[in-house]
Amino acid sequence: MTRQEERLGGAANVAVNIKSLGSQATLITVVGEDEPAQRRQQLLHAQGIEVLRGRDAKLHTSVKLRVIGRAQQLLRVDFEDPPDHEVLSNMLADFERVVASYGAVLFSDYGKGGLTHIARMIAGARAAGKTVLVDPKGSDYDRYAGASVLTPDLAELAEVIGGRSSEQQLVERAQAPRERLKVDSLVLTRSEQGMSLFDAAGYLHVAAQTREVFDVTGAGDTVIATLAAMLAAGVSVRDALPVANRAGGIVVGKFGTASVTYQELFG
Repeated sequence: MTRQEERLGGAANVAVNIKSLGSQATLITVVGEDEPAQRRQQLLHAQGIEVLRGRDAKLHTSVKLRVIGRAQQLLRVDFEDPPDHEVLSNMLADFERVVASYGAVLFSDYGKGGLTHIARMIAGARAAGKTVLVDPKGSDYDRYAGASVLTPDLAELAEVIGGRSSEQQLVERAQAPRERLKVDSLVLTRSEQGMSLFDAAGYLHVAAQTREVFDVTGAGDTVIATLAAMLAAGVSVRDALPVANRAGGIVVGKFGTASVTYQELFG
């Protein structure tokens, strides 16, 4: 081994992306009482990100170990387990206390067990008049009912609507769960094919910008972070879509979990 590097991942990487665009972010998370939790706090503090932490003594703070050789990922080992239900319940009061201070609420679902109470949190945020964005996971989208924006990728959406044989079939099948769940917009990230928006006005597609792809890790984090920052600033989803698409195109040219600055995006 010649070099070791530490980067924030998961929802913390989403917060870093929001901060790098010049917006404010508070990260609500649960960690263990271990060395990775302390190091994570130090990295977040260095980025100027506020943190509301729940502590679970039995939890191992999530760590993703990536082994890289010649700019290629050779191996990844994840160290993780789900947080205690009671700890999550106790954090609902923290969420309700800070939600009024922000223009948007963003849930990054990585299927790690931290969003057990997401339905209640979405309802509370919407009742407070906030835009709610969700990066979904799994096939149960009922738990995201009432959200403002869902941002699945093609594989994630296929778990819900099944495969499709044509673009028209995709449009028809994508609108169905959006309407049933009363979600305002479904933003589909499609890698090298760009991004598609499904909303009450219909269907809008934005093509990807041609560039060399170095690493797609965390590209979805950058896209939803950019959307959240712009929607919180009062920009519509349709106007924010091409900007988020451009941000995703920039970040895939960087290695590992990375972020995009305001200057890179608008300079």
